[in-house]
Amino acid sequence: MGCGCSKLYACCGGPQANAPVPEPHSVENEEKNELDLPAFHEYTIEQLRTATSGFAVENIVSEHGEKAPNVVYKGKLDNQRRIAVKRFNRSAWPDSRQFLEEARSVGQLRNIRLANLLGCCCEGDERLLVAEYMPNDTLAKHLFHWETQPMKWAMRLRVALYLAQALEYCTNRGRSLYHDLNAYRIVFDDEGNPRLSCFGMMKNSRDGKSYSTNLAFTPPEYLRTGRVTAESVMYSFGTLLLDLLSGKHIPPSHALDLIRDRNLEMLTDSCLEGQFTNDEGTELVRLASRCLQDEPRERPNPKSLVAALVPLQKDTEVPSHVLMGIPHGAAALPSLSPLGEACVRMDLTAVHEILESIGYKDDEGTATELSFQMWTNQMQETLNSKKKGDVSFRHKDFRAAIDCYTQFIDVGTMVSPTVFARRSLSYLMSEMPQEALNDASQAQVISPIWHIASYLQAAALFSLGRDDEAQVALKEGSVLETKRNATA
Repeated sequence: MGCGCSKLYACCGGPQANAPVPEPHSVENEEKNELDLPAFHEYTIEQLRTATSGFAVENIVSEHGEKAPNVVYKGKLDNQRRIAVKRFNRSAWPDSRQFLEEARSVGQLRNIRLANLLGCCCEGDERLLVAEYMPNDTLAKHLFHWETQPMKWAMRLRVALYLAQALEYCTNRGRSLYHDLNAYRIVFDDEGNPRLSCFGMMKNSRDGKSYSTNLAFTPPEYLRTGRVTAESVMYSFGTLLLDLLSGKHIPPSHALDLIRDRNLEMLTDSCLEGQFTNDEGTELVRLASRCLQDEPRERPNPKSLVAALVPLQKDTEVPSHVLMGIPHGAAALPSLSPLGEACVRMDLTAVHEILESIGYKDDEGTATELSFQMWTNQMQETLNSKKKGDVSFRHKDFRAAIDCYTQFIDVGTMVSPTVFARRSLSYLMSEMPQEALNDASQAQVISPIWHIASYLQAAALFSLGRDDEAQVALKEGSVLETKRNATA
């Protein structure tokens, strides 16, 4: 293994176990103005319904999917900002005033170590939180269910430090409580950096439990009193250190038994062999043991954890996405289809040819069915306007196509993502990129998993000079297209 058991025992199981953690040094925290984030905002339910394509099942990103009592969706606002939306059980927060007060308080926090809360929705009996979207999964996924490579030791140390810094920042801002801190609460951003989800700063309900995980991982004082304290959060931090060390979710009592019995081979992840020294392993186990003390007063605080973890850091010059093996920048883009390539080149003629060849095949199951009563003269005129739009689109008379498709859309009897896609391209051809973006976004609201909508958004964003957002839309389109082809 990468560490010596006898030396670890001397630090964690012997008389030195209660030695003081080194005095902390000052840690520079990110200030609000250093983050490109809007102020806390109260959204309408309609805005969030649109952003998540009607709370589509395809946009669920939380564990246990739609069966969970509180479901988290990914979404996209009108300004293309990607968001995570937590929708609470309808009976979770009956007191709207209390919910708003809590959300507004958490929403004042702004830090690079957090997946920050951007807003909320409190409308009727709906209660939702809106946060930054983190696209690179959870710590639980990377530690317990990894597919390509196990997490490296240097990255595990970085996760521990960044989490401690997040908790230190929150504590300094008067928000020292965190409910059910676990590996599912740590999420990874575009750069592969770990962040603490702000959702855990609010309970899942007004009177709900603060811990939903197995009781074996629950702080002993919580079992006695049912109350979360700042010291309870430190206990949970200790369980996370064990997760990082072992690569498994080991109950704290079992881990402490292994330490006392000097059986650390069972505690340390075999994938880490040769990656760390005896001293590094010793210090991490010592910190975990301190956090897991039965007596809450004997546990360290976030500030002292940061001071202890800073000297342990390795490969600090290596970006997180490299340590994690996460594709980044141009490398993050998978091989693109002809439509994706055309959008990158802004070859709108090629895009037009592809849309024309596809026709309305992708509208199957999406367009609203018409009842017999709806076949009125007005309805026939509406269908005629669509047909005229198709003829104009085919002959590249894009101004006429815009007018005809607009007549069809404004009646509102039928909903067709293809019509919005065609009008979007017509706007692009007419040098109206913002209108094109609006239509491409509307096509995705109607059909959340339609790759063409994402590709057209990318083309519009490229045209607007918003290249970073265009790359994200391009990647989303490619992922959706790959999934579609796999199930075809």
